[in-house]
Amino acid sequence: MLWDVVHIDDQQRRARLALRHALARDAQAGSVEEATRALTVLHATDSSTIYLALAARVPGLSPADVDRALYEKRSVIRQMAMRRTLFGVPVELMPAVVGSAGHRLVGQQRRAIARDVEKAGLSADGDAWVQTAEAAVSRLLADGGEFTAPQIRELLPEVAGTIDYAPGKSYGGAQPIAPRVLTAMSAHGSIVRARQHHHWRLNRPTWQSMESWIGAPLEPVTEQQGYAELVGAWLRSFGPGTEEDLVWWLGSTKAAVRRALADVEALTVTLDGGATGWVLPDDLAPTPEVEPWVALLPSLDPTTMGWKGRGFYLDERQPRYFDRVGNAGATAWLDGRVVGTWIQDADGVVRVHLDEAVPAWAQRAFRAEAERLSAWCEGVRISSIWVSPAMAEAAKAL
Repeated sequence: MLWDVVHIDDQQRRARLALRHALARDAQAGSVEEATRALTVLHATDSSTIYLALAARVPGLSPADVDRALYEKRSVIRQMAMRRTLFGVPVELMPAVVGSAGHRLVGQQRRAIARDVEKAGLSADGDAWVQTAEAAVSRLLADGGEFTAPQIRELLPEVAGTIDYAPGKSYGGAQPIAPRVLTAMSAHGSIVRARQHHHWRLNRPTWQSMESWIGAPLEPVTEQQGYAELVGAWLRSFGPGTEEDLVWWLGSTKAAVRRALADVEALTVTLDGGATGWVLPDDLAPTPEVEPWVALLPSLDPTTMGWKGRGFYLDERQPRYFDRVGNAGATAWLDGRVVGTWIQDADGVVRVHLDEAVPAWAQRAFRAEAERLSAWCEGVRISSIWVSPAMAEAAKAL
């Protein structure tokens, strides 16, 4: 059957973003789970990103509410997956994530560990070393125990080795290999980052077997099934998107993306600038306009990081808000566009710095949002390893 190709312009894409990402005030989410599903997954490389991204989308949410979802209900799981990045994944999406991006990652990680083990002289057979190390960790965690990475290194000689990845360099030095073993096993879905015994802004997890943490082993899915489910979820959250967007977001191949697009029967649309986008077959209807809105989003927020092609929400100033490899700093949004950044001063008070003039109502809204976020953080300064040029410039102006 032939169909007329639909055009979705930048304004429509910004309206979709506002509604689907729970950013417009009349579209905000009612729970941690609802907000996480709206975004497919949450970024979690910075532990604070999960909390601040949810705080921007769920009115009345507290850090304790996020803790309950992560560590009591366990409805959102911290998982290393796409692009070797840590995400907060809805538990029901875990089989797809592990079966697709996780499957790709674990093979890469095991091969890299084996190579480095042999190079460092820890073993003449790196593959056997990896198998022995993973088996030892599995035995330790088999009865549901939780251990930190240093505790695992102390208890298991099988993973106690160190490697100097930059011998003779000032930034070199012996680094424990155990965290890499844990990363590979988590990508495989056999173990999981469990509780944290530190402040929510810090990433210091304990480790537990996946089966103990969620109460059952993950349901196995094929790589093709996993990518299809993940691409379908991404299109529901971020569509329309281009093939290039999906390849970048998944850290996958064009072949895998094209197969998944066919599996979900995605349709093509045209985008401003002449690019071809993809949407789910039931997602062609126009999106209604939304009421004006503002938002302050953290570094690595899922919305800011959702597409490789960012022209529809950010103009030529993109280098001010991203580092050279595409990691986003904190951003200030107005009606679906990035217009500035935000930082905290020495007292933990949020300060908004805009790159362009905005209407008076938006100035008031940004002040109110800064006050709300300052109170939410309770004076605690949130640090991030992803500091954009705009954030650095704003800090100098304090």
